[in-house]
Amino acid sequence: MFLKLFRRKTTLTDTEYLSEYRRTGDLTSLGELYERHMDMVFAVCFKYLRDDEEAKDAVMQVFEQLISDLKTHEVQNFKSWLHSVARNYCLMQLRLKRVTVGDEGIFENEAYENFVAEPPEKEDWELDNQLSDLGDCLQILAQEQRRSVELFYFQQLCYQQIAEQTGFAINKVKSYLQNGKRNLKLCMEGKQNG
Repeated sequence: MFLKLFRRKTTLTDTEYLSEYRRTGDLTSLGELYERHMDMVFAVCFKYLRDDEEAKDAVMQVFEQLISDLKTHEVQNFKSWLHSVARNYCLMQLRLKRVTVGDEGIFENEAYENFVAEPPEKEDWELDNQLSDLGDCLQILAQEQRRSVELFYFQQLCYQQIAEQTGFAINKVKSYLQNGKRNLKLCMEGKQNG
C-alpha cells in the first residue's frame, strides 16, 4: 500500500490519449501525446523547410491543426498519420512560397542555387502565378475537400488510402474530390477572368 503512493502513473498508449482527447477535448491529453512525437515532427519539418526557426514554427502550427483535425478524423496509427500531416503542412508552406520541390533530395544545393540565381522566364512567371492562384483556391475549399484533393493529386493516393488516412468513408472521399475539383475549377476560372 505504501509503495503505491510512490509509483509513477502509467503512461497511456497513443490510442488511449486519442480516445481521451476525443472524449473530453482536454488539450493536456493531446499535448502529452504530441510531446511524445514532437522530435519526429521537428525532423520532418526541418527536412522540408531547411530552417530551424521555420521548423519550430511548423511544429506549433501542426499542433494547432491537430486540435481540430483529430475531432473529425478517426486515426488508427497516430505516428504515421502525424508524419503525413507534418509533411503535408510543410509541402503546402513550400507551395505557398512558390517553390516546387520533389519528395526526395529537397534543395540539392547546386540545383537550388541555380533556381534562385537565374531570373525566371516569362512562362515561369505565368506558371508561378497559376501556382499561387492554385494555393489560394486550395485554401478556400472546405477542409475535407482540400485534404482529399491534396492526398489524391499531390501524394497520388487512391480512394482507399485516402479513406484509411483520413477516416472518411470511401463514398465521402469520392464526393469531396468531385466537389473539390469543381470548386477549384470555378475559383481558378474566376482568378483568370478577374
